[in-house]
Amino acid sequence: HSAVTRIQVQRPGFNYTFAHICILNNDKTCIVDDIVHVLEELKAARSSNRTNFAITYPITHLKDGREVYNGHQLGGVTVHSKDRVKSAEAIQLTYYLQAINSLNDMVAEKWESIFCDTVELFQKSNRKVKMYPFTSSSLKEDFQKTSRVSERYLITSLVLVVTLAILCCSMQDCVRSKPWLGLLGLLTVTLATLTAAGIINLTGGKYNSTFLGIPFIMLGHGLYGTFEMLSSWRKTREDQHVKERTAAVFADSMLSFSLTTAMYLVTFGIGASPFTNIEAARIFCCNSCIAIFFNYLYVLSFYGSSLVFTGYIENNYQHSIFCRKVPKPEVLQEKPAWYRFLLTAKFSEDTADSEETNTYESHLLVWFLKRYYCDWITNTYVKPFVVLFYLVYISFALMGYLQVSEGSDLSNIVATATRTIEYTTAQQKYFSNYSPVIGFYIYESIEYWNTSVQEDVLEYTKGFVRISWFESYLNYLRKLNISTGLPKKNFTDMLRNSFLKAPQFAHFSEDIIFSKKYNNEVDVVASRMFLVAKTMETKREELYDLLETLRKLSLTSKVKFIVFNPSFVYMDRYASSVGAPLQNSCISALFLLFFSAFLVADSLINVWLTLTVASVEFGVIGFMTLWKVELDCISVLCLIYGINYTIDNCAPLLSTFVLGKEFTRTKWVKNALEVHGVAILQSYLCYIVGLIPLAAVPSNLTRTLFRCLFLIALVTFFHCFAILPVILTFLPPSKKKRKEKKNPENREEIECVEMVDMDSTRVVDQITTV
Repeated sequence: HSAVTRIQVQRPGFNYTFAHICILNNDKTCIVDDIVHVLEELKAARSSNRTNFAITYPITHLKDGREVYNGHQLGGVTVHSKDRVKSAEAIQLTYYLQAINSLNDMVAEKWESIFCDTVELFQKSNRKVKMYPFTSSSLKEDFQKTSRVSERYLITSLVLVVTLAILCCSMQDCVRSKPWLGLLGLLTVTLATLTAAGIINLTGGKYNSTFLGIPFIMLGHGLYGTFEMLSSWRKTREDQHVKERTAAVFADSMLSFSLTTAMYLVTFGIGASPFTNIEAARIFCCNSCIAIFFNYLYVLSFYGSSLVFTGYIENNYQHSIFCRKVPKPEVLQEKPAWYRFLLTAKFSEDTADSEETNTYESHLLVWFLKRYYCDWITNTYVKPFVVLFYLVYISFALMGYLQVSEGSDLSNIVATATRTIEYTTAQQKYFSNYSPVIGFYIYESIEYWNTSVQEDVLEYTKGFVRISWFESYLNYLRKLNISTGLPKKNFTDMLRNSFLKAPQFAHFSEDIIFSKKYNNEVDVVASRMFLVAKTMETKREELYDLLETLRKLSLTSKVKFIVFNPSFVYMDRYASSVGAPLQNSCISALFLLFFSAFLVADSLINVWLTLTVASVEFGVIGFMTLWKVELDCISVLCLIYGINYTIDNCAPLLSTFVLGKEFTRTKWVKNALEVHGVAILQSYLCYIVGLIPLAAVPSNLTRTLFRCLFLIALVTFFHCFAILPVILTFLPPSKKKRKEKKNPENREEIECVEMVDMDSTRVVDQITTV
């Protein structure tokens, strides 16, 4: 304490100490914790060999007769009989600084920084005592520290995603391989994210560490859109002109991508609106909206142009990487083996007219899904095990869902090795027996001299361990054998004289506001008491219940009062950070269901999509609880994103299945997986590889981010490739074989005439005759 009070902040012409910036008491001395006075008296008693000095807990008496509360200043207390303190494992000292002007604020901020350095220096020379400093700026600094410790992990993540995106788009066929499109797809997402960041900076937006989640939101949405376009390109005929193939790609994939983009914009747009009362969440949603919007524009323009460019390269039989013309097979035979391997390609002339093969089927993921996985997942003997596995999934999700808890721990949003973590851990360990001191403020002039009013006030504070000027004053009057039912004038005179004469009330003199009226009459216009609740290990939950109880009382009681404690600020923050995003997500979900009802061709798509989203969200909430993730601001934002991510991946599968006619359910399940499965698998692999380095970041914020996003991706993948393919084979809609037999006499004949222009670009003109 002596070392702290000697701290100096050097400014031009003057050195500020704690005495210059502290909050002053009535006697113009710095307000310090009462435990300091207790320790000074204990030291004086020991130096004079007095053994009768005793400290009681949680209320003790000073030498001047004052009763002081030490429940929040002594921790890990062991007591003898009659609450006498035998030992204490921790002491908490609080220093109160003024913030009355900009100069004072600047000096106080510098003083806090030197304070932390002083404590750490003192710790090095006194290793037997563990000290944990915490200031008003510690939380902010430790929150932003997450960004600094995440830098090299994010770079590693970027390298891994780039590598895998290139591999996912590569084939052994050097003409039809599209490695550059994998890299350009990731570049499209990166450009959109950087554009959003630039706009936020230029418009005066504030950066916070929750922005670390935006690149992963963009990765999940943006890469799937580009991979879906690439998948649509593989379905087009190679003998078509590039313009026709590009038009088919946009017609096939951009409708669903436009709808999911609109869904993201609506969801995060509501989060960025005034409906959200958390600034960090509002800025996060605003940045996400801008990034998603520009990603859509870049996919339409930049990535679409890149697709056209690579299409011309493929059409001219040029190498997909080196852009060099690939020689004919007869020419390659004369080259070395390594040269033939690098320039392996299938020419259209190599395929007989009777053969109808897709040259893209040699792609590893396409080949795997079409030849093996689709037949395996729809096998009659596999289906019961998948259903059983889904029941196990639901059981564990329900077990976790019943244990969901709201997070109000500050350590959940900061880096791991920080002052905030150390301080909050020590405080929870040693100071959980009693809650922080709660201010009970009466802000109206009531008849304090009336016995019934006194009883009403004490009734509202029943059940608390109390330290209040009001109760102390009543006890003082009872000791003097003076009736509390005095007339108003006598009561106020007695009250004022008590503060002047009785030393035990000097500390509480600021707790009553007097007002002079006409005829020299004095009235009490406001007062306050301090309440302390007895708490157990579930301190946060009890404090939250206490806050809600007191607020309800303040609305229904006869006496007008408010309650306040700094910890209530964080409880309100977490309560609103959970409630507001959930409310916004429900509003956006209802809006999207209503909006999409007019756009989808079949209402069953909406039904299946709603059931799938509910199943995914239920599982994610349950499993994240089992994985020790609380429901706080970060996890709720991830859950909102999870709705969008699920629709992003499952909507194309469901649309293809529901809208399919003829054949059987199993046939359309296979068809849906063959058409959209490769894009889902490619984006999933890139997404998971990008998330893995995030797990190693030494920060609780990124730990929550990783666990939530990983569960969302895993559970969605499980539904896309296991649950939906199995359940859809025996649930509506039914598929009727309505294939009409055509009269062979009225058969359509199609004659294709190939015309070659000057630059050797093939154009097929179809002439149909009946």
